Amino acid sequence: MMSSEFDLPLLLFVISVAILWLAGWFGSTVLRRNRRADGESQEDLGVILGATLALAGLIIGFTFSMAVSRYDQRKNFEEAEANAIGTEYVRADFLPAAEAARVRALLNAYLDQRVLFYTTRDRKELQQVNDRTAALQQELWDAVKTPALAQPNPIQALVVNGMNDVLNSQGYTQAAWWNRIPQAAWWLMLGIAICCNMLIGYGMRSSARRPLLLLVMPFVLSLAFLLIADIDTPRAGFVHVVPQNLLALKPSMKGP
Repeated sequence: MMSSEFDLPLLLFVISVAILWLAGWFGSTVLRRNRRADGESQEDLGVILGATLALAGLIIGFTFSMAVSRYDQRKNFEEAEANAIGTEYVRADFLPAAEAARVRALLNAYLDQRVLFYTTRDRKELQQVNDRTAALQQELWDAVKTPALAQPNPIQALVVNGMNDVLNSQGYTQAAWWNRIPQAAWWLMLGIAICCNMLIGYGMRSSARRPLLLLVMPFVLSLAFLLIADIDTPRAGFVHVVPQNLLALKPSMKGP
């Protein structure tokens, strides 16, 4: 599975169920042919299976914690963006009238693009949003740089510093959206899950070798994978970062 499939949680769920069920079936049919039926072997198998299941639970729990922490980070940076934009909108009062009106108009347009960044799911539209955002950032910086160079003083420095916070907050947000669970962690979880299901199939008694029973553990583990992938995927699945702070800021930012 490559990164594109990690961006599709439902596809990851289906693939995981199929792979893990096949692993259980392989253990119950192929590996079980050479299994020894004595009690000592059964006891050893129980110890190995228990340790493997415990390791799977530990890795899944750790990875889930990673996904949640990254989701919280994206939410925090959305709040920071709204605060930076709102603060700079107020600080525009320190600029001359013409420059202040221009900065407010640009900040309104910039706010619209930041909301679109959080809500769009289309890759082409996202690229357009990023291009417009970069262009607006350059215009915003030029809008505060010109009066600051013409009349350098602590008040102008305050406005420039506020604009710097606006631009930096977008960079922090983008970095947080790129910060995903490493693929190595996904491969580790999948590998341990495959081992668990093979051992479960290998240890099943002949009277209990039923395909539906072999589907229980793959389904449960795949549900865990689905939730982790959904939380870790910003633009797919069901769990998204809603730009509620940016949307709440819009009514207070009236046009020039």
